[in-house]
Amino acid sequence: MAARTLLRQGAGYGVVGALQLLLDWGLFVALSASGANTIVSNLVGRVAGALVGFWLNGVVTFSSEGGSRLGWARLARFLLSWAAMSVLGTAVVALLDQHAGLHWAWVAKPAVDVVLAFLGFVVSRYWIYR
Repeated sequence: MAARTLLRQGAGYGVVGALQLLLDWGLFVALSASGANTIVSNLVGRVAGALVGFWLNGVVTFSSEGGSRLGWARLARFLLSWAAMSVLGTAVVALLDQHAGLHWAWVAKPAVDVVLAFLGFVVSRYWIYR
């Protein structure tokens, strides 16, 4: 039963994460290509993805028989986790932009976000949506 729940949650988290990644990356590329600062562009994309992700993961991925797993306490835990991962991800993307150029930051951002997503799943499962 526990393995089945873990697989269901992992699959749901992957689908929601893919939607978040597309939204986040699309906004990042569109804004930075139009001349916006890399850090600002990355944060705008991450905020948009976070809003979609918190809601979908609470309603679908980590929901229980009792309903969704949203609420103020979970939102506070989510925001703390999101802020830490955003600082880390934004630092990596900004460093890539500075040292390798904007196009490499565009290419690498999805990989950075996938690495952060693995950490995010563990944090979500055992802390945010518990």
